[in-house]
Amino acid sequence: MLTVTVVSDFPALGMPKIQSTQPFHSTPRFYMPEARISFLVALALSLGAHAGLLALWAVKAQLPDPASAVSEPLQVSLMSAPAQQREAVSKAVRAEASRIAKLRANPVIPSPSDAEDEEHVRVTASIPPAPTSEKQLASMPAPPAPTAEEWVQASTYTLKNSKRYRYNWGQQVRSMMGTAVEGVQQGLVRFRIEIAPDGKLAKADVLWSTSEPVEKLALQAIRSMPPLPPTPTGKPLVFEKTIAFLPFETGWPPIYKYDCLPDPPSFHNAFAWNGSSPRRTSQAHQENASPSRSDTPQTECPDSVPDSIEAEEKDMERQFKEWGAARLNGGD
Repeated sequence: MLTVTVVSDFPALGMPKIQSTQPFHSTPRFYMPEARISFLVALALSLGAHAGLLALWAVKAQLPDPASAVSEPLQVSLMSAPAQQREAVSKAVRAEASRIAKLRANPVIPSPSDAEDEEHVRVTASIPPAPTSEKQLASMPAPPAPTAEEWVQASTYTLKNSKRYRYNWGQQVRSMMGTAVEGVQQGLVRFRIEIAPDGKLAKADVLWSTSEPVEKLALQAIRSMPPLPPTPTGKPLVFEKTIAFLPFETGWPPIYKYDCLPDPPSFHNAFAWNGSSPRRTSQAHQENASPSRSDTPQTECPDSVPDSIEAEEKDMERQFKEWGAARLNGGD
């Protein structure tokens, strides 16, 4: 590499003297102006476009001329059939149409042979009958009538308005009414009964009923009752009794082990007064209402006969229905 020193002196123009030292390369360098580069790029693009157009023209020249490729015209010749042939075809068509109409009007059903009939009867007999959609109605037979021993025991029981006598009388009536079936002939009927001291019926008044057939059936049973023993107290016995003629209930057997206990005191408002009766003091009412603490409260009658299992079960069911949580909380 050589070093070249360039001295520039322009005294006439009033410019200072400039001395520059630059390296000199042995390999020559060529510098191309920017205008020449743009010209070359434009030339290349023009040549490419013309070459593409030339190629499209060559491909198009190889395709056949659409004007020269004209298909030959389609020639159709129509010929009419002879009159005799047309009449024969029309007669055949009319005959077939009339035959089809006759078949539709009177269809021919082939009759089965004797063997086919026997086979059909055998298959039909082997098929079990379809189950009927009728609902099986609920029913309950009549309970047994009280025995002679039970009537003897009831004729001497005086507690709770002859409780055993009243229950036996209701069971006797229900046992004579027959089987209760679900439907319009089921229902309830309540009577007011008066029995003479000798055991004969003195009066039977219907207080209400839910079914007229049940009312008639109960009255018929009352009229045909056998002779009953005398009342326990020797006085007329008056009571009310509901007869249940239902397919799921015949009446609850009563409980007798609490009959000897005194009835709980009824509620009395000490501040209520009708204006005419003598007024009672609250202290006197409290003494009469509350029993003495020295007395030992009884829970059951000491000489009572044990109740049956059915009576105990029904009594528990009654207490649950009356005092259950669902009922106290307003449920069903």
